[in-house]
Amino acid sequence: MLRTLDIENIAVIEKASVDFSNGLNVLTGETGAGKSIVVDSINAIMGERTSRELVRYGTDYAFVSAYFDDICSAVCDKLKELDIELEDGNSLLLSRRISSNGKSLCKVNGKAVTVSMLKEISSLLVNVHGQHDSQALLNPDLQYTYIDMLLNDKSVLNDYKNTFKKLISVRRKLKSLANDESDKEKQLEILNFQIDELEAADIKIGEREKLAKKRELIQKSEDIIKALNLAVSTINGDDENAGVEQACNDVSRMLFKFDETKEIFDVFNDINDKLELAKDKAEALLMSIDFSPEEIEMIDERLDLYYKFSNKYGKNEEEMLAFLENAKEKRNSILFADEELERLNREYDNLLNETVKLAEKLSNERKKIASDFEKKVKDELSFLDMPKMQFFVNFEKGNLSSTGFDKIEFKISANPGEPPKSLSKVASGGELSRIMLAIKNIISYNDTIGTLIFDEIDTGVSGRASQKIGLKLKSVSKNTQVICVTHSAQIASNADEHFLIEKKFDNDKTYTSVTPLDFEGRKRELARIMGGLEITDTLLQSANELLNQNLYGN
Repeated sequence: MLRTLDIENIAVIEKASVDFSNGLNVLTGETGAGKSIVVDSINAIMGERTSRELVRYGTDYAFVSAYFDDICSAVCDKLKELDIELEDGNSLLLSRRISSNGKSLCKVNGKAVTVSMLKEISSLLVNVHGQHDSQALLNPDLQYTYIDMLLNDKSVLNDYKNTFKKLISVRRKLKSLANDESDKEKQLEILNFQIDELEAADIKIGEREKLAKKRELIQKSEDIIKALNLAVSTINGDDENAGVEQACNDVSRMLFKFDETKEIFDVFNDINDKLELAKDKAEALLMSIDFSPEEIEMIDERLDLYYKFSNKYGKNEEEMLAFLENAKEKRNSILFADEELERLNREYDNLLNETVKLAEKLSNERKKIASDFEKKVKDELSFLDMPKMQFFVNFEKGNLSSTGFDKIEFKISANPGEPPKSLSKVASGGELSRIMLAIKNIISYNDTIGTLIFDEIDTGVSGRASQKIGLKLKSVSKNTQVICVTHSAQIASNADEHFLIEKKFDNDKTYTSVTPLDFEGRKRELARIMGGLEITDTLLQSANELLNQNLYGN
């Protein structure tokens, strides 16, 4: 859950740090004080789109960071997938720096990430429900997700998804085989030429390097032979001159006679041994050098072939041979396309039957869940001062997709006798907020997201309904951390932690502060919300009673 939110240079907030607690956290303040800026900051850390206007006037950048602890396994899996190390104690630090030129720098546990990666991770940590953020609830294409969250046995859903993926994979293969005959002939002609050319070349791994070295050796072999012959003749000598070896032998024989010259004799004796070794190596190398002008011509032709192939089939012999194998596989797939087509059709039919069966099984499970879900939502709505509201989960059968064949849509009937209609057509903003809250309360036990944020959920509802919403938020917060921006004293009085957002002015500059309130501070803030401009003793007494009632039950 979200433990600490640090904000710097965002709109009118110069610097603020908010430490959230477990349970229900409430943010209140006068209109325009900057409550929405806190939600904007959270949206920024969730990878939502931002603009340079978010950066406080006169500063170069804005910065927001969010520290989470006790993160769920789904987040851990996502971090592992993105190769991001998890801190000790299952903690996570997200940060985003927004420059005045509009550029962003995002980090997760100190590692730079893209905005989309930040969004992937944060979507598993926080769910923001704003006054105008009901797309998922209003969109029939997404309403199935609420039912699927309540599935006790997720293997039914997973089995379906895995089988559907296999079905789609086989269908793609079938489409790739659906080429006309002229295309097949053209492909075969090209593949046959490539295969014949590569096979005729008899590519050998490492041959190109060996040929290049041999060519280099041949090119300098003439000079090497001259050098070696000179070395041998210098050691051996010729008809006119005695060689170095003979001269050293003569000196050694003279020195051997005297004890006084033994050390010098040893030196000359060692020279003789080394001269003999050098002569043997030179003669052996001379014997190994064997070339002809025709040989270097053949090497050049072979290297030219490798150069030409490197532009067509791969930069080295391994890639050329891999190209050959791939070409053979493609040719076989075309030559045996009819057999492969028949096999794939059989596989597709089998997978289709299995997918349909699993889709029916998934649909049956969803309908069982939906029946219980309808009753629970009705009970929740009744508690939230909407006793006449009827809630329905409508099922229609559509085409197979990655989510099954169910077309699920939530419908409501606001008054008895009225036919059910789509949420988007009949639900007001206040009703929609309460319906969302009812659903969130039901799925909170199954939802792995640790933090729920409600932005002005009390919009368009009366005092009594606000009290019920506050109690319901309190109920949700027993299983999930809840952060709520509100104008309602009834909701705020249920908070476990209450923060006051105030706008202040100093030296012609505007500042917004976020301050945790104690009991007396909460009492004054609730009195302000209830009364407006003037805080009277009567309002303070009412606020005191409201707080005591919700905190202590008296």
